[in-house]
Parts: sequence; C-alpha cells; structure tokens
Amino acid sequence: MRDRDVREAVRLDLAAHYAGDGDTRIVEEMGIWSGSVRIDIAVINGELSGFELKSDRDTLERLPVQADLYSRVFDRLVLVAGSRHADKAAAYIPEWWGITVAREDAERVILEGVRESKANPSPDPYLVAQLLWKEEAIAVLDSYGLAKGWRGKRIKLIHQRLSSELPFPTLSLEVRSALKRRTGWLRQNGSHQLDVPVNADLNPVL
Repeated sequence: MRDRDVREAVRLDLAAHYAGDGDTRIVEEMGIWSGSVRIDIAVINGELSGFELKSDRDTLERLPVQADLYSRVFDRLVLVAGSRHADKAAAYIPEWWGITVAREDAERVILEGVRESKANPSPDPYLVAQLLWKEEAIAVLDSYGLAKGWRGKRIKLIHQRLSSELPFPTLSLEVRSALKRRTGWLRQNGSHQLDVPVNADLNPVL
C-alpha cells in the first residue's frame, strides 16, 4: 500500500462526505509555522481539522515532532495510519487525536475509524494567527480598528498583536475565514473536487 493510495482514499472520502455543502474548503499540503511544516490534508469550516497520513511504507520517525506542532494549531486532528503502524503510532499522539486505520483490500484502500477525534484542549493563539499572510493579518486588524500604525510592522509583531488583542474564538473565526478565501496556495489541491465550498456544521467521517 503506497502513500498515494492512502492519500487518494482520504481525498475521495472527504470529497464524498462534503459534496454539495456550502462552507468548507479542503486543502492539501497546508503550511503552518510560516510554511516550514505542512500537514497532508486540512479541512477548513467551522473548525480547522488536520489529517496526517502514514502509510505502511512510511516511518514514524517524524510523527512525535509533527504531533507537537500540529497540536498547537488545529482544532481537531486525525492520524490515518497503515495497519502496520496503527498500534505503535497511537503512542506518539495525544489522546484527543482521532485514529483511522488504512487497510488494503482487493487492491483498494479501506478506511476504518478506530478512535474519534476530540476538540483540541489547548491551541496556541499566536501560532493560529501565524497562519495568516501579512495582508490577511492587516485586514483582520483593520476590521477591528487595530491597524493604525501597524501596516509597516514586521509580520511577527502583527501576529502577536492579533493573538493578544482578539479573543481566541474571534481570532480562530477570522483565520478560518481568510483561509477559505485565499488563492494561490503552495501545492494547491490536485482536484477541483476538493476545493468546493461545503457546510461548516458537518464533521469528517474520519
């Protein structure tokens, strides 16, 4: 079972689950930490959900670091692991992460949810703000009357201002709204099917 087989199974599952809805965007290889780290698939709606994929051909060497970084940003997270890794991988992720096992059956990948995801108990407001590009961050500041004197500041300071001035639920909403509107993603979706708006009140079946 190859990496691309697991990815395709997850992509198709998410596309089918959200087809025809109105307020979600699904993005592959979404960058966090100023783009230095990328999660395999992100779902942006009423929450920011991430899906990290580990096929049987992958190693788990990077998973502890990835789990730490992603857990500071995403509202919900799901690890999709090949059956060879599933039991061992659970030891590397927080208990609030969901787990889905990817199994090969008659030349197709079957996804089996074994642990449902829960809400992130402690996201980091500054790292959530850091998801915004500078022009997006300035636009959010401006909408709350906080941009005067800040347009020429370094992006790090602008992110710090956002995270300190806005209540986290407000910041989270503004970040998700900006991500949904964004164009020109690095390594954007390979299929237009995965970039259709869908409804925010649905949760991924993974």
